[in-house]
Amino acid sequence: MADVLEVVVIGAGQAGLSAAYHLVRMGFTPYDEVVVLDRNPAPGGAWQHRWDSLTMHDVHGIANLPGVPVPPSASSERANTFVPSYFADYEKRFSLPVVRPVAVSSVHAVEGGFSVDTSAGTYRTAALVNATGTWDRPFIPWYPGSFHGRQLHTADYRGAAEFAGQHVLVVGGGASAVQLLAELSEVASTTWVTRREPEWRTGEDFNPEYGRQVVARVEERVRAGLPPRSVVSVTGLHLREQEQAALERGVYTRLPMFSRLTPDGTEWADGRVEKFDAILWATGFRADLAHLAPLHLREPSGGIRMDGTRTVLDPRIHLVGYGPSASTIGANRAGFAAARDLRDLLKPQAA
Repeated sequence: MADVLEVVVIGAGQAGLSAAYHLVRMGFTPYDEVVVLDRNPAPGGAWQHRWDSLTMHDVHGIANLPGVPVPPSASSERANTFVPSYFADYEKRFSLPVVRPVAVSSVHAVEGGFSVDTSAGTYRTAALVNATGTWDRPFIPWYPGSFHGRQLHTADYRGAAEFAGQHVLVVGGGASAVQLLAELSEVASTTWVTRREPEWRTGEDFNPEYGRQVVARVEERVRAGLPPRSVVSVTGLHLREQEQAALERGVYTRLPMFSRLTPDGTEWADGRVEKFDAILWATGFRADLAHLAPLHLREPSGGIRMDGTRTVLDPRIHLVGYGPSASTIGANRAGFAAARDLRDLLKPQAA
């Protein structure tokens, strides 16, 4: 491995693998000029950490990695084994320069590029592609009071069976809350709370033009340096066929957010109280970017100002799987865009 690399890619999920594929195709030599640092011990990105009950029938869709389509899957196959297997085959097929397990602790600007401090030593690189996603930064909002029962985030969820016979509060207005409510309600009683009234959409609403509008709204925020919102927060919610039974059982009757936690439940502003055995926070994730803090990329508004995949403050730094590219399709496109821009920057003779 060279003393100074051309590009270090941090993260080997959909966006990181896409970036690596295109960088190699555009002339960057594996290991000598480009490496992918993955904190996980095995291929699969965040997919390997999903709950066991998430099957391919439940997944909203996996975009093809560039060059190899997603193989056929049985609807009952577990997503946390099927997708990692696809990623593992992809890495091997294209001999992508993935090094694991390597955890990145910080990135600093140095003369001629960046110093990447990791659990496996320090890497020097001329440019950086960050593809760390959000899975390792689950978000749980703060509320007054204290609940003495079990609390967990969707990142910690493993299946409904352990909640059999319990009363579970599900907090959050995203797609994961909708899916887990359907699953939990088959074995437990549930209550659902969200900050805003859910906006339901039918399948007919999701046409290509609407998709472009959604991405444009998310991209507008990151161009302004605002923290990105999830794509789902813009699109609204959609009930799939497997969730219709839960709808008929009244599972999706939503309550407004409580005002405080109590030792055995929650209390609302109007004095209503309810007891729960467990609280499941389906409250989403934040971009996993703490290791980039020494680069001072954040705006006073809390976000990072972007121009495509480039950070405005430094065109040698690209964020993929961030903002409008936080979907599997968007991640693929972002990987190509980042690779093309870095080729033009670092290898202009090959452009």
